[in-house]
Amino acid sequence: MEKQKADIDKSKAVIDIKGLEKSFGDYDVLRGIDLKVYQGENVVVLGRSGTGKSVLIKIISGLLKPDAGTVNVLGEDVNSLNSKELEQLRLRIGFSFQNSALYDSMTVRGNLEFPLVRNQRKLTKAEVNKEVETVLDAVGLLQTINQMPSELSGGQRKRIGIARTLILKPEIMLYDEPTAGLDPITCIEINHLINEVQKNYHTSSIIITHDLTCAKETGDRVAMLLDGKFERTGTFEEVFNTDDERVKTFYNYNFIQ
Repeated sequence: MEKQKADIDKSKAVIDIKGLEKSFGDYDVLRGIDLKVYQGENVVVLGRSGTGKSVLIKIISGLLKPDAGTVNVLGEDVNSLNSKELEQLRLRIGFSFQNSALYDSMTVRGNLEFPLVRNQRKLTKAEVNKEVETVLDAVGLLQTINQMPSELSGGQRKRIGIARTLILKPEIMLYDEPTAGLDPITCIEINHLINEVQKNYHTSSIIITHDLTCAKETGDRVAMLLDGKFERTGTFEEVFNTDDERVKTFYNYNFIQ
């Protein structure tokens, strides 16, 4: 499936990373990376497991401190924010976790109401109901509103996790391995949903994955993390049009089995 051209404003970088470094002991995970994500753009960060992809989004959201470099998100220098300022910034950022992170003791309705009521206390019950039903309809799962997470499939849980994020109307979406552990048909549905979120909610996104089909179908731009640096950045075709054996091996593992 060909990724449709998105409405991207390249005059406005919503994420601007310069010279980012992060090590754990003697292991240098990120070694001076630069990355810009523009308004309305989906950027896929590709890389093998353990290459620092998830570390990157934790730093962007202020969950981890970098050793060096600057991270500017929505005009804010993340490293200089105090805890209250970070909390306010995170309300503008949506996180789609690999495991969906739903509360098993709550119904789907309860899972969606929780962040909304916690962060927008002045809403009436009718307004809360409307918001819940709107985002559930957006992910195609309005019929699950009274079900428990244990009654849902893996793909449905992933969709509900995205809906719970969308209910706060984030400006940026961070997807951590959105298709991991899903069957091929459900992967296609999740890829389609990511593009629908970009189009309908006008989000800018970073999509962390090692799934090349996800990268090709959702990314306006791809950045490949190799040995702690973004060695190749561009369209999917530009990134993989190379004789670099590290890149070719990654491609072949995904598509030639």
